[in-house]
Amino acid sequence: MSESAGTTNMGNIAILISGTGSNMQAFIDACESGELAARISIVISNNPDAAGLQRAANAGIKTKCINHRDYDSREVFDAALCSALQEHDIDLVILAGFMRILTPVFIEPYLGQLLNIHPSLLPKYPGLHTHQRALDAGDKEGGVTVHFVTPELDSGPAIIQARVPIQAGDTAESLAARVLVEEHKIYPLAAQWFLQRRLQLTNSGATLDGEAVPETGVPYQ
Repeated sequence: MSESAGTTNMGNIAILISGTGSNMQAFIDACESGELAARISIVISNNPDAAGLQRAANAGIKTKCINHRDYDSREVFDAALCSALQEHDIDLVILAGFMRILTPVFIEPYLGQLLNIHPSLLPKYPGLHTHQRALDAGDKEGGVTVHFVTPELDSGPAIIQARVPIQAGDTAESLAARVLVEEHKIYPLAAQWFLQRRLQLTNSGATLDGEAVPETGVPYQ
């Protein structure tokens, strides 16, 4: 890729999924439309029944299943993931509904090249059941955060955040559906920034165009 900020050559992306691949599809669409100057080199799932594997194959993308149940530990599984990615010249790894806690065996080789999306306004509500937790707390907003992955779960520096007003009568499911629309917008955008060399992970956090990103990420307009 070019070293010049603001320019983009075709970057190679790997996407890790466990389920239907909803966010993966947003990347497929962004690449096909030219919104994201990248190629999806491989989609890997830990779940042989993941519907997203067929979705990726239908789009002509190479797929691979590495079933975590076949490995004795998280570390051995993560080493297998690394081995699979090393067969490709990967610039960026995207976690798209990948329901495995990664260990340093995988995170450290890809530190600074590994993004995740979390359905809350981090640092609020790391972990699971984020929408219900926001409703139970009486929050006025829910949302979603794209962040760099570090060894601490859901604690890597935020990159971009989209907020969604909570409406009267909302359920976790109705809120999740509206948040998902925003997920599909901001995740490819964060990847675009990275491939343009505008976005970096530094020792002091995330930077965009050389400026420190706020703790809660760049607000999505």
